[in-house]
Amino acid sequence: MSSASLHHVAFACKDPEATRHFYEDLMGFPLVHTEVAPVEKGFIRHFFFALDDGSCIAFFDLHDAGEKPGWSTEIATGLGLPLWCNHLALRADETKQAEVRDRVEADDSDVLMVLDHDWCESHYYLDPNGILIELCRDTPGMPTDAARARELLTAMPEAGTPQAESRLVDHSR
Repeated sequence: MSSASLHHVAFACKDPEATRHFYEDLMGFPLVHTEVAPVEKGFIRHFFFALDDGSCIAFFDLHDAGEKPGWSTEIATGLGLPLWCNHLALRADETKQAEVRDRVEADDSDVLMVLDHDWCESHYYLDPNGILIELCRDTPGMPTDAARARELLTAMPEAGTPQAESRLVDHSR
């Protein structure tokens, strides 16, 4: 029997220490592995933070590794998209959400927003790289209906109907 699950997701960063502080000190994900390797004219540093399920969030610190001048680490706004569009959602329980909120507030920062999606409650934070991080607690969890999901994948809601009303708003302004 074959299986697949998330091993790690990797993003670029420009400030490894600020990234480490956010993910290890504030989010509570321990730094577990770092590699440094020469590439092209420079080098890369690839570092990993462990999640409770064994998967990791990883980052590349690039130094003349082929990056273009003016490159951005922002995976949504850096591409001209709303902040909420490209983001990383992590499963968390109520205790984890509270622990992170307390550490973030003690660090003179705050949760960007809290949103009740009806099936989950999400706490959103912006990391030092402009990446939106969502700590998502199931309440009771995402409803799954494959047939309905396929139907809605190409459906166009009528303007003004509740289905057309978006709960997603641009909080970057």
